[in-house]
Amino acid sequence: MVNDSDVTPAPDDNDTTGWLAVPDIMELTGASLAQVKTWLADRELIGARRGPNQALYVPESFLTQEGPLFPLRGTFTVLSDGGYSDEEIIAWLHEPDDTLQGGSAIASLREGNKTEVRRRAQERAM
Repeated sequence: MVNDSDVTPAPDDNDTTGWLAVPDIMELTGASLAQVKTWLADRELIGARRGPNQALYVPESFLTQEGPLFPLRGTFTVLSDGGYSDEEIIAWLHEPDDTLQGGSAIASLREGNKTEVRRRAQERAM
């Protein structure tokens, strides 16, 4: 499992620890390039430009072997409708929070606690 501190955007945008490039997503999930592009276009996944070539990277914690973590899309929508950028959404999901099961919003989502995470996302977005 990905450690949340490995994914939180670091001051060094060249560090890609805990992040997956599009070819890595294809390898992990067995999806085609077209499918990964659809996930990104439909905002089932979001990412940030990182690395020396400023390629798009997605936090590894957003994926399972089957594809994007299901409850993420709605959470992305709530936060982006509230004015959060993709980078801010990624940071918020990985921000340590001892009051959530798992210790962060993304860990809580992975444990099946979508309702509580969405409630908090709605509070933040207001």
